[in-house]
Amino acid sequence: MSSLLDRSIAFLKGVGEQRAKLLEQELGVKTFEDLLNHFPFRYEDRSAYQKVRDIPFAEGAVQLNGRITSVRLTGVGRAKRLEARFEDDSGSINLVWFKGVAWVQKSVKARQAYKLYGKAKKFGQTWNIPHPELSSLENSANELGWRGVYSSTEKLNDKGLHSKGLSKLAMTLVEQIGGQVPETLPISLRNQYRLMSREEAYKQIHQPTNMDMANKAVTRFKFEELFFLQLEMLQRKQLTFEKGKGFAFQKLDQYFTPFFENHLPFELTGAQKRVLKEIWSDVHGGKHMNRLLQGDVGSGKTLVAVMSALMAVDNDFQAAIMAPTEILATQHYEGVSELLKPLGLEVALLTGSTKKKEREVLHEKLRNGEIHLLIGTHALLEKVVQFKNLGLVVIDEQHRFGVAQRARMWKKNVLPPHVLIMTATPIPRTLAMTFYGDLEVSTIDELPPGRKPVTTVHRSEANRLRVFQFVKEEIEKGRQVYIVYPLIEESSTLDLNNLLDGYEAIQKVFPRPQYQVSMVHGKMKPAEKDFEMQRFVKGETQILVATTVIEVGVNVPNASLMIIENSERFGLSQLHQLRGRVGRGAEQSYCILMSSVKLSNDAKKRISTMVKTNDGFVIAEEDLKLRGPGDVMGTQQSGDLNLKLADLSRDAQLVALTRKEARALIERDSLLQAPENTQVREKLNVILRSKPNWGKIA
Repeated sequence: MSSLLDRSIAFLKGVGEQRAKLLEQELGVKTFEDLLNHFPFRYEDRSAYQKVRDIPFAEGAVQLNGRITSVRLTGVGRAKRLEARFEDDSGSINLVWFKGVAWVQKSVKARQAYKLYGKAKKFGQTWNIPHPELSSLENSANELGWRGVYSSTEKLNDKGLHSKGLSKLAMTLVEQIGGQVPETLPISLRNQYRLMSREEAYKQIHQPTNMDMANKAVTRFKFEELFFLQLEMLQRKQLTFEKGKGFAFQKLDQYFTPFFENHLPFELTGAQKRVLKEIWSDVHGGKHMNRLLQGDVGSGKTLVAVMSALMAVDNDFQAAIMAPTEILATQHYEGVSELLKPLGLEVALLTGSTKKKEREVLHEKLRNGEIHLLIGTHALLEKVVQFKNLGLVVIDEQHRFGVAQRARMWKKNVLPPHVLIMTATPIPRTLAMTFYGDLEVSTIDELPPGRKPVTTVHRSEANRLRVFQFVKEEIEKGRQVYIVYPLIEESSTLDLNNLLDGYEAIQKVFPRPQYQVSMVHGKMKPAEKDFEMQRFVKGETQILVATTVIEVGVNVPNASLMIIENSERFGLSQLHQLRGRVGRGAEQSYCILMSSVKLSNDAKKRISTMVKTNDGFVIAEEDLKLRGPGDVMGTQQSGDLNLKLADLSRDAQLVALTRKEARALIERDSLLQAPENTQVREKLNVILRSKPNWGKIA
C-alpha cells in the first residue's frame, strides 16, 4: 500500500492533532486513505449561476452572484433574527438567519460581493432564502462545479468539519494523490467493463468534472467493493473445502431408515427430501459440512434437523441443537423427544434454568455418550459441556448468535462437527450470494400438505369493535388468539398502545370466567413466562397478550388468529415471523395488522406487502429494499457487510456480475499467483487479515 495513503490524517493540511482525534472518533478516519474512502452521499450543482429573477421558477437550491446591500437585526428574545438584502443585476431577495445570529452578523458585510447558495422559500407574497451559504466572491471565482455533500456529526460541525469543511479536506488530499494510488482491479476487467482507474475514480468522486463522471466513479468503487466481497467469500469457501476434513458418516440403518419408513409424523415434501439428500451428500463424503438451511416459517426445517441428527447417531456420533431462547429450546426438546421416543434414543435439555444436580448428571451422561442428542440454549457453549463424540451441530435462527459464540461449538471435538445453520428468515438471493457465499445453501420452498395460507388484512382503530367481534367468533369455534404489542409499558416519547394497558382493556372486553387471558413479556421471570405460555399451549387460556417474545418458538396449532397492534412499528421480517405463529393447523388462519390512520410511506409499503403475499422470499426482497442488508441480516455492527456504496438490492445486477467474474478468476488462478493478479492478491490479503475467519461457522 502506498506510503502516502497510509499517512496519519493529522499530517493533512487543515487537520492537526485535535481534529485528527475527532475524525477518528466520529468517522473512523485515521489515514489519508480513510478520508478518500469517506465518500459524498450526494452532489450539489455549483456549476452555474442563476439570477434572482429565476428564483420563482427554480427547483431546489440556487447559486447567485451579487452583493449584500443592507444588514439588520430584528425581533427580540427567541424571535430575534438577522435579515440582509441581496441583489444582482436582475433583482433583489431577502436573506434571513434564525440561528447563529451573532456569528453571522460579524461575518456578513454590507456593500460586499458574495457567492450565495441556498434554497428559496416563499412566505406570503415574498421570497427569501433562510440560512444561505455565503462566500466571498474574490475567493471563490474559480470554484464553479459539482460539490460533494458529506455526512458529518455535531462534534465535527463544532470544529468546522461540516460537509463544506470535509469537502475542503478531500479536495486538498485529491490534489496530492497523483501517481500514489495503487490499482486493485486487473486491467482486463477494467477494460472489459470500461471502469476508470482507481486514482481517477477518487478524483472524480470527490471533485467531479460533471455528474456523468461522478456516476462512473461511483460505479468503479461499487464494482470493487462487490468484487472483493465475492472473492473473499469464495476464498474462504475454498479454504474450508481444502482443509476442512470432516467426519464421514457411512451408515443409515439403525435409526434413520426405521424412522423414515415407520415413524414420520407426515410424509416429507419434495423440498425436504431434496435437502436431506444434499445434507447426506455433505456428511457422507468426508468433507466438513457447512450448510445453511433456509425455509419459511412452518416449512418443516426442524424435522430435517432431527433426521440429520439421526445420520450422526447412526454412525456413533452425538448431535446438538442450539436454539436462541429457552422457550424455543424447550419446545424443540418436547417435540423431538416425542418424535424419537419409538427409537429409544436419549434426548436431553440444557438451558440456563437447568438445576445444578440435573446438570451434573447430564454432563456425566454426555461425556460417556449416553445422551445421543442434546438440545439447549447458549448454555451449550460453556466449557464444562463436553461431548464424547460430537458429530453434528444444528444452530437454529443463526442471526441470534454472535459468530464468536458459534465458533465455540467448533472446538467440541477433535475434528470440527458438521454444522447445519437454520433460519426461518428467507434470505434474498443477492444476500445469499454474498453474505453466505462461503456456505452451501439449501432451501425448503414448499409448505407441508394441508397448510392453508394465512389471510392477512389491515385495520385501523376505527375498526376495533369489528375486530373484537371477530375474536369472539374465533374463540366460539374453539380457536385461540395472539395479540402482540410493540411495548411493555408506557412510553413518554411514542404514542403507542402498550401491552399493560392493552392487557387491561382485553380483560374488560373478554371478562372471566367466560374468557381466560394470558400475558407474556420479556421482563417477566422465566418461570412466570413459561407458566403463562404453557397455559396457552395447553388451551387453558384463549387469548395470549404478548410482546415479540413469541416471535420465535411457540407452536400452537389451535391458534388461528394473530392481531398485531401498532403494526407500523414493526419491520417486515418481524411481521412475517409473527404471522408464522398461526396457520399451523388445518383450519383457516388470519392475521390482522392494526395501525393508526396516519402512516409513513415505508409503513404503507410494509403493510401492503404483508397483505398481498405470504411468500417469505418476496417479503425478504422488499425488506432488503426498505431497510438495507445490514438490518436484514442482523449484521449492522459486525462489519461483515461493510459496504460504503454498493446496495445489494438496488445493485443486484452488479452483484451477479462481480460474482461471475470473481468465480472465473478463482477458477483460472485459484491462489492468485499470476503476475497480472498480484494487486488483487495484495488487496484480498489485507481484507482477509482484517477479519477473523468465522466463515467456517457462519
